Amino acid sequence: MTGHRLPPSLLIALILLGLGLPGPTWAEPAFQATVLSVGDGDTLRVRSGQQRITIRLACIDAPEMAQSPYGRQAQQALQRRLAGGRPVTIQPRSTDRFGRIVAETVGDTTINLALVEDGLAFAFRRYLGSCNAAAYLEAEERARRQRLGVWRVPGGLTRPWDFRRTRRSTLIPNGNT
Repeated sequence: MTGHRLPPSLLIALILLGLGLPGPTWAEPAFQATVLSVGDGDTLRVRSGQQRITIRLACIDAPEMAQSPYGRQAQQALQRRLAGGRPVTIQPRSTDRFGRIVAETVGDTTINLALVEDGLAFAFRRYLGSCNAAAYLEAEERARRQRLGVWRVPGGLTRPWDFRRTRRSTLIPNGNT
């Protein structure tokens, strides 16, 4: 150990997740981390102390990688903003069903919001409660008006949550889940 410690509340959340119990849904204290890698347009891996943590960007939903070319564009934009080795501030909002910390991520700016402003992610209305919903919705509206990113497609690209639902229903016989 190098003396770096995770915030106690984050450590508790990770222990609960390891036990298969749901983590807290309230905002946890922010912590510093170093970017290790970007998974897709709304997922990254960071290191805080000796812990490797997967972060799901809060309040947004980026196109899936299969939503070509927009999924790849969102991933590349996140990689440009958060290159490996870059320090970031992680502001946890909750944990998701996959055990990822759902957080706003701050480098030079709030990365989550910047992706929406650039038209590379949608404001995830279902989960805006822990963020400044007005800021995310306004950013999405500006991107739509300027026809940026996903808004180049008339009416916008199929929303990632609808895309996932459609894929699941076609993969499972008779649409049963």
